[in-house]
Amino acid sequence: MKSLLAVFSVAVLATTASAPVSAQSAMIPPELAPRSVGKDGMVCGKVEKARYAEGSEGQPTFLYMGGAFPRHTFSARIAGSNRGKFNFPLESLEGKTVCVIGTIQRDASRAEIEVSGPSGLKLADIK
Repeated sequence: MKSLLAVFSVAVLATTASAPVSAQSAMIPPELAPRSVGKDGMVCGKVEKARYAEGSEGQPTFLYMGGAFPRHTFSARIAGSNRGKFNFPLESLEGKTVCVIGTIQRDASRAEIEVSGPSGLKLADIK
């Protein structure tokens, strides 16, 4: 069942994500994302941990990249109100290489992109 769910989530991400970032945009590794705060970008890397913070304000889901929490350099934040827009469990992205698309913001000493829907995430073709 888990492998079927993983295949399904890969297929959904591959078919629903469209990049609003220009074709000229380079993939930014999570470790370098803090240097691009305030800019639109596409941060690509392995999701080290996916965490649904059910007890936190707004019930966000975090995708931690660029190291394990709490030493990660980048995170994607999906508000609880936006979880329903994804037709797969966001936690299934753990261990996968994804690209997060949007405006890079600062969260403490780390970088973060707020993802509002499936178009803000896509599976990466990083070998």
